[in-house]
Amino acid sequence: MDLSLATNLAVAALAGLAVGIEREWSGHTTGPDARFAGTRTFAMLGALSGMAGHLLSLGFLVVAAVLLAGAGALVVAAYVIAVRRPGASTDGTTEAAALVVLAVGTMAGLGELALAAAITALLVLALVEKPLVQRWLTRVDDREMRAAMRFAVLALVVLPLVPGGQYGPYDAFRPRELWIVVLLFSGLNFLGYIARQVVGNERGYGVTGLLGGLLSSTAVTLHFSRQSRTEPVYAKPLALGVVAACTVLVPRVVIVSSLLEPNVGGALLPILAPPFVVGVGVVVLVLWRARRRGPDDPESATDASPAAPSDAKNPLGLWRAIQMAVAFQLVLLALAWMQDTVGTPGVLATAAVLGLTDVDALTLSMARLGADDSLRHVAATAIGVGVLSNTLLKLTLTVVLGSPAFTKRAGAGLVALAVATGLGLLLASTLSIP
Repeated sequence: MDLSLATNLAVAALAGLAVGIEREWSGHTTGPDARFAGTRTFAMLGALSGMAGHLLSLGFLVVAAVLLAGAGALVVAAYVIAVRRPGASTDGTTEAAALVVLAVGTMAGLGELALAAAITALLVLALVEKPLVQRWLTRVDDREMRAAMRFAVLALVVLPLVPGGQYGPYDAFRPRELWIVVLLFSGLNFLGYIARQVVGNERGYGVTGLLGGLLSSTAVTLHFSRQSRTEPVYAKPLALGVVAACTVLVPRVVIVSSLLEPNVGGALLPILAPPFVVGVGVVVLVLWRARRRGPDDPESATDASPAAPSDAKNPLGLWRAIQMAVAFQLVLLALAWMQDTVGTPGVLATAAVLGLTDVDALTLSMARLGADDSLRHVAATAIGVGVLSNTLLKLTLTVVLGSPAFTKRAGAGLVALAVATGLGLLLASTLSIP
């Protein structure tokens, strides 16, 4: 017997078995509203659809269609019989799950095992976590739901329609990338809104910064700096979010570099360890002091202030996101002009300029350079210079765009990170001397 065929059929049957176990465990196969399928029936539906998928791969389209149509008709008939019983519930979750099992089993029979397993896991999770989802939905108001749906339209409908080419002088205008920046800013605004609803303002902005830093610490800094002007009462938690985002940038760069070129990642450790330690220390210290002060302390007034954030009525902040994306595009255009006019001789000078715009692109290019063992320290140093340059850019953003209270706190944190990065570069240059 073909081992791959046995594996495909086993995955198909196990997918049905997993769903059937959940249906029996949750009590949907017993009682007055009992549905037609339990563990054995779901397992057999999975195996049947797996065989149908295998027959499809062999070209027996009619036989496969008959098997799947018969199984689908059984599910539909079972639902009709169930809802016609006196006082029966019209809930069709079990029957819908059975149809999904047929689709998943067919994919497994065709050899798409990873996709079939992933869909099965999500299906079982959705079935098991029904009470949690229902509790969450009771806490979501109309404003939050509309914001989530609008973001989905912007990301899933509008984004694919935006041109993906490079236009304008220096090829600096890239509509799709610019729209992704809009989505990033809007997503940060919405994420910050949800985080503050869950854990409060002091920790909420910190959580937003941590998660936003995984994508773009520069975007977080720009967004929070502008927000501190319109919501000065939240200057301290916004500053905490900026420091948290810049701290997350450090392990992100080290991990990406290590995956691309382990030697470069190792050479980066002495350079970026100091700013990471300093950043973590600042975030932990601020949160610890806030917890010790408590809500009645005068310095904790940001958490207790009756002033509502501007995104309380607009969690998505789309217009503000568009404004910031336009400003971001103008900065990129100016940097492209500067690089074309002035030039960037040397690896470190190039790293300093590229670090202003895209640390990820810098990491990728320097990891490739570091594939040559004799240049790994040069590559690591260039990445460190780029991170330092990026930190100084974010310090400039906080000074130019932020409120005074925000600039004082975020600026102090960014200066500490910049000094620590400089010390890391000095340490690495000392260690690399033979």
